[in-house]
Amino acid sequence: MFEVNTALLSVWDKTGIVDFAKGLSQLGIQILSTGGTAKLLKEAKISHQEVSEYTGAKEMLGGRVKTLHPKIHAGLLALRDSSEQMDEIKEEGIKPIDMVVVNLYPFARVIRKEGVSMEEALENIDIGGPCMLRAGAKNFKSVAVVSSPKQYSFVLKELKQSKGFLTEETSYELALQVFQTTSSYDTVVAKYLGQRKGTKFPSILNLSFQKIKDLRYGENPHQEAAFYQEADAPTGTLPLAEKLGGKDLSFNNILDFQAAINIASDMNGPFCVVIKHNNPCGAAQGATLQDGCQRAFEGDPVSAFGSVVGTNKTIDEKAAECIASTENFVEGIVAPDYTQEALKILKEKQPWGKNLIILKLPFFRKDAEVDMRRIKGGILLQDEDREILSKDKLKFVTRRSPTQKEMEDLEFAWKLCKYVKSNAILIARDKMVVGVGAGQMSRIDAALIAIKKAGKRCREAVLASDAFFPFPDVVEEAKKAEITAIIQPGGSVKDKEVIETANRCNIAMVFTGIRHFLH
Repeated sequence: MFEVNTALLSVWDKTGIVDFAKGLSQLGIQILSTGGTAKLLKEAKISHQEVSEYTGAKEMLGGRVKTLHPKIHAGLLALRDSSEQMDEIKEEGIKPIDMVVVNLYPFARVIRKEGVSMEEALENIDIGGPCMLRAGAKNFKSVAVVSSPKQYSFVLKELKQSKGFLTEETSYELALQVFQTTSSYDTVVAKYLGQRKGTKFPSILNLSFQKIKDLRYGENPHQEAAFYQEADAPTGTLPLAEKLGGKDLSFNNILDFQAAINIASDMNGPFCVVIKHNNPCGAAQGATLQDGCQRAFEGDPVSAFGSVVGTNKTIDEKAAECIASTENFVEGIVAPDYTQEALKILKEKQPWGKNLIILKLPFFRKDAEVDMRRIKGGILLQDEDREILSKDKLKFVTRRSPTQKEMEDLEFAWKLCKYVKSNAILIARDKMVVGVGAGQMSRIDAALIAIKKAGKRCREAVLASDAFFPFPDVVEEAKKAEITAIIQPGGSVKDKEVIETANRCNIAMVFTGIRHFLH
């Protein structure tokens, strides 16, 4: 344990600082302070000494320089068990500082403001704060570093119980949080400056995430797991979703919700998607959201058991009744909003009781971001796959071109197919998914599974493939199932043979020139 005799208080976020300072003062701890913090303490009649008075150096450059002084940093860094260092600071008239209470300028908040200038962003890069925190944290065996108002209550409680002393265990934990905080702070600054320069893949990649909560378990009960939020998470992303009801989210729930959000955000008309193991097992666009929900569940009722549902429109009473009336167990729902009547139905009338997870996410973010994949010992970065179907780049390669209805279904199927694990085949009819073959090692197997799922609904349906056909076998199976049109990237060495087969089968085929592998 070590005794706290002198504390330096210099905070941007003034929440709780007056009460904390009062508690320190009542314990006989001397307080040094700066700027706005000192002004608050003066108004509250709390005894303190201004840093400029203590150091003998006035604040400079409009407050840019105020704590960058040997009397501050030597007081924080001096090793208490080194008689040589303690004699040295004594000779210089420097007293040990046993606690530093600092929180940083809100750089992340400032750069999120619309139209923020580079000058304003730079002014909100804290210099003195991180320096004091890091200095104190380096000397944690003798210095307590308090970097958040959330820490005030337990620090003060321990000080009172121990009559002005803190344990090394507490100081160690505070120091750990400091280095996590300053590291995160610098990461946000570096990311901002890199983005301003247009750097997509920086030479050094620093990531900063804050833990939201521990999860019950990971993909399986024997795996521990936690959920983290990016330091500057964009509006409309899953960590910022509002939970309106239901049980705690699981690891798998979160992944399925993300898949639902990705797909729903790509669709325009009233749309509903049913997600199972990250794949859409059912999806439909309807004249109303109720219609979309009804047909989405009809896509694959068996697979929909234990699913997550996503919509791109506000869930109203009729859509809620549709979801609640399904015989399948639904884990959770995500939507931009809900009417009060809809919430009541989902919470009270649905057959799964209070466990149904209901998430509200008002804005589905459409901006392309960098996609990250973790491997052991490294990480992969790539552009997020936000490529959309460009009609002027389509190639109609068969003698028969798609009808207008077929073309609408082909566009619908293509949008959804890119979210199915490769190898992927998706069959759709009337803007409704009727069969999906996902994650197969061969494309023909994916096609056979999708056709089996669709059954008789293959008649006059369309088929989408996320990559080209290496052989004409998928076209032949499509003909047997009475599928009338196919959309695929093209680019196979056997394209000519595939096209000839499609012509012989009277199937319209469109090449997109775009592949959508999802591994």
